[in-house]
Amino acid sequence: MNAKNATARKPTMAEQADLHDLYERAVQNVEHEVEFLQATFQDIRGRKAFRLREDFCGTASASCQWVRQGEQYQAIGVDIDASVLDWGRKNRVGRLPAADQARVQLLESDVMTVETPATDLLIAFNFSYFIFDTRDKLRDYFKRAYTALVDDGVFFIDLFGGPEAQEETKEKTKHKGFTYIWHQAEFHPVTNYIRCHIHFKFKDGSKIKKAFTYEWRLWSAPELREVLLEAGFSKATVYWEGEDEDGEGDGVFTPDEKGEADLAWIAYIVAEK
Repeated sequence: MNAKNATARKPTMAEQADLHDLYERAVQNVEHEVEFLQATFQDIRGRKAFRLREDFCGTASASCQWVRQGEQYQAIGVDIDASVLDWGRKNRVGRLPAADQARVQLLESDVMTVETPATDLLIAFNFSYFIFDTRDKLRDYFKRAYTALVDDGVFFIDLFGGPEAQEETKEKTKHKGFTYIWHQAEFHPVTNYIRCHIHFKFKDGSKIKKAFTYEWRLWSAPELREVLLEAGFSKATVYWEGEDEDGEGDGVFTPDEKGEADLAWIAYIVAEK
């Protein structure tokens, strides 16, 4: 064995990377989310929300951020994937102060069968509910969300759209130490089936291809509003993002009955019980 072979190869950045940490850094901003949830709920209901349920919670970062607001705040995270919940328990819940940890409950369960105490807020973010690919399936989930809320509870979902949402394309975003690549690999206009991948590329040239893959139906804003009302919600309002002086999104979402004809957009729908 020569010295070259005997020398251990240095692992690449891709090999050393933590997929869940990369995902959070690339696509989540739970501090902003919690601020939006609380401010919007107070604006609608005239009181603070204290109990949150996070469906499809993944690493449960939003739940952890929620309980950081104070000792009155509680969160329940629901996800069917045991491995991602374990990661969240170790790396997110486990890093909270002991008193905060006690107010986060993570459940390995299906959102269609789980039973939890009624909460003020229920959220399904990161387009996770797009897995329901027919109106009947989607309505059944929205009905379960409705019954999981207190009498003046509010349900929050996010969505994306615009002409570019129906293209087979890649979008690259640079972050510190890596590039995030959103890949819309396949789209069927007859059914609105969409298959997307998340890839990561690192400064040393190494890559993680198909770190995450999603097979969804791309739902539109009017469809979602209609199905929410069919599920029992009294009102379903789209919150649209404003623009800064350069025409870029400013992170401020407000009620909007029209929206803007942007090539690509992300919005929220806030459904009131």
